[in-house]
Amino acid sequence: MSTRLWPIQVRFASGSPALIAIISLAMACSALAADRPDPPRVVEEIVAKVNGDIVTRGELTESIAAKEKEMRTQGLTGANLEQVLEKTKAGELEGQIDELLLVQKGKELDIKVDDELNKEMASLQEESKISDPDKFHEWVRQGFGIPYEDVRQKEKNKILTQRVISEEVWRNIIIPEADMRKYYEAHKADFVRKESVTLREILVSIGDGKPATVAAAEKKANGLLERARANTDKFSDLARQNSDAPTAADDGMLPQPFQRGSLNKQIEEVVFKHEKGYVTDLIRVPAGFEILRIEDHIPEGQASFDDVKPQINDVLIRPLSDPKMRAYLTTLRQNAYLQIKPGYVDIGAAPGKDTTWKDPAKLMPETTTKAAVANQRHFKKLLGVIPYGMTGVKDSAPATPATPPVQQTPVANSNGIPN
Repeated sequence: MSTRLWPIQVRFASGSPALIAIISLAMACSALAADRPDPPRVVEEIVAKVNGDIVTRGELTESIAAKEKEMRTQGLTGANLEQVLEKTKAGELEGQIDELLLVQKGKELDIKVDDELNKEMASLQEESKISDPDKFHEWVRQGFGIPYEDVRQKEKNKILTQRVISEEVWRNIIIPEADMRKYYEAHKADFVRKESVTLREILVSIGDGKPATVAAAEKKANGLLERARANTDKFSDLARQNSDAPTAADDGMLPQPFQRGSLNKQIEEVVFKHEKGYVTDLIRVPAGFEILRIEDHIPEGQASFDDVKPQINDVLIRPLSDPKMRAYLTTLRQNAYLQIKPGYVDIGAAPGKDTTWKDPAKLMPETTTKAAVANQRHFKKLLGVIPYGMTGVKDSAPATPATPPVQQTPVANSNGIPN
């Protein structure tokens, strides 16, 4: 033991009161140290609190990295890339807060988007050409770099924000029909369409491909074809209940109109020869037997005003909706519980809104509770070498007098002898 740290050395006899006191203190401090948790390890940094949700530094970094990758894919390089990237970084926190506020508003309005979400995921699975769910989920993870469940949640949030914008912002903007007709006449060349078909499908899988399985699948498919052509059942119902394709969740609807050259030649030669409502014969495909119904067949040529009216409305509404959108998001911010960590900036902040970061670890209580006082007294007693295990609050109530035991009368047996 260094005499520089301990200038006075005191020797104690074994079993002396002083030695017992020192040992008791050491045991108490050791117990306190054992109860004290390890210092917290920072796994992720929270940079903003938005009502009950948070934005983390990792989310900002991942989002910016994904956007940079997309920019490079589009051919941006050098100074142009840096300029766009700096603007993206500056507005990333604003975008994250915007999305959280809109998703929260969608839940508050009880907007249901499960049907639209299922269509989008079915469309993605159709694009992958993978029918096995597990293999499709792995394909999504490899393609997007995140698990399937995260991709699905992101898509759900996207649809929900679009619905909120449509119902809360766009719905209040009315474009006069005269303005839409004027736009149509001035941009007719933009509404010349190519020939396309919209299709529903029923797929009967051949499973393991054994002859018996193929024969059973063909028999089932012929039965469904007969019911579809007889109109005894709706094609959409037959698809939902019997199809083995991912589109069954969407009543067999394939995700987009198909133009010439975008379909298998065998299928294209059939569907482009017929009009809306036609049900094809069985078509043999690698996965099994397919039946198609033509939901719409749009000829090539100039689209009418009525056909493109919704599209024109969207074009004209955007310049008016953007300012209203920003005002709406500002209102959501003003009514939100919002805190932003120093060093991060929300460029869409509401004027006058206090978003000061309040670190709970630095907040001091305004009052001291009875339990805290008792605990403090307990700790002081430990430092005063009171044996470990004493409570912190002294019981000053008088002791309850002992109650004398009641003597019981012995019980006698039937012969009169005490038991």
